[in-house]
Amino acid sequence: MCVVTTAQTRTESLDVQPTPLALLLLGREADPRSERGVECPGDLPSPSDPDLVERARAAKEKLGDRVFVLGHHYQRDEVIQFADVTGDSFKLARDAAARPAAEYIVFCGVHFMAESADILTSDDQKVVLPDLAAGCSMADMATAEQVAECWDVLTDAGIAEQVVPVSYMNSSADIKAFTGRHGGTICTSSNAKRALDWAFEQGEKVLFLPDQHLGRNTAVRDMGMSLDDCVVYNPHKPGGGLTVEQLRAAKMILWRGHCSVHGRFSLESVADVRRRIPGVNVLVHPECKHEVVAAADQVGSTEYIIKALEAAPAGSAWAIGTELNLVRRLANAHPDKEIVFLDRTVCFCSTMNRIDLPHLVWTLESLAEGTLVNQIQVDQETESFAKLALERMLALP
Repeated sequence: MCVVTTAQTRTESLDVQPTPLALLLLGREADPRSERGVECPGDLPSPSDPDLVERARAAKEKLGDRVFVLGHHYQRDEVIQFADVTGDSFKLARDAAARPAAEYIVFCGVHFMAESADILTSDDQKVVLPDLAAGCSMADMATAEQVAECWDVLTDAGIAEQVVPVSYMNSSADIKAFTGRHGGTICTSSNAKRALDWAFEQGEKVLFLPDQHLGRNTAVRDMGMSLDDCVVYNPHKPGGGLTVEQLRAAKMILWRGHCSVHGRFSLESVADVRRRIPGVNVLVHPECKHEVVAAADQVGSTEYIIKALEAAPAGSAWAIGTELNLVRRLANAHPDKEIVFLDRTVCFCSTMNRIDLPHLVWTLESLAEGTLVNQIQVDQETESFAKLALERMLALP
């Protein structure tokens, strides 16, 4: 006799109620505000269409100055070639705001980035994401409901008034709005220390959302705190899995979130590349685990990585711990240097790679024909508080 045990029967036998996230993964519920999958209202061109490049070029030329295409560094080369500007998420959102004449902002990135562009651009501009399923696993790890529950936990522990939220740019508009509403600020990977310095001038503790690694690395590596000053709040456990005493003793309350790409690099990755390439410089993003950052030669944001390789001497060897599309593009741009991916296993950002040439062609051709598709709109209340948090970041010394 064969007995099939499903996820549902296992949870029922354990008398455990599935979390909303578990239900989403099981396909038993839907969340209209989720960054996960939707279908395009129309047929995409075939990815094997040999005319895709010409079709994209023709549609973009037809739109002229009415469209402004943003390309994140982690995008495919086939998409980046049509970007008017490239950069990290915040730089691109600011670039969009600096082009008020552009009617359409086509953001080749992921959902939270397009939300930030909508927040910073004028009401007359329409932000478009070529594939609405291009989300971010890190941003998905902190929902508005979970963070509100966390704040209740901090309130019950009697420390909420001492806590200043600092949210990474890689977060949803809802989380940015929460941050603005509670007196906090946003940070990028390049200004995280400045943001934390400011936050500790406002309060005694920081709630850092949603990437635990950037928060921990900044606090310990750049600000001289100890690992004991940091605790990790797990939204899937009662009270975040922490005691009241742990919360009261902590300086940094780190959300249990991470980047699926940067989180895969390990100490073994560093040791392996050092064995294979004598004299190699290991350069990693601060979203990597703390032990990887501690073992690296240099640590910095995406823009830092790009500038470091531009300034590196010919003949030098580099192992880069960040997304593969960027590493490969940098290797091609600097043939006089040896530039390799830190890990032997090739790993793209899967959600970022949802933006491909067929989706971009479909988007541009639809806009050229007068059909607005995949518009990203942040509601007015969320936008006002999110913008407040972003403005606090812009005002950092």
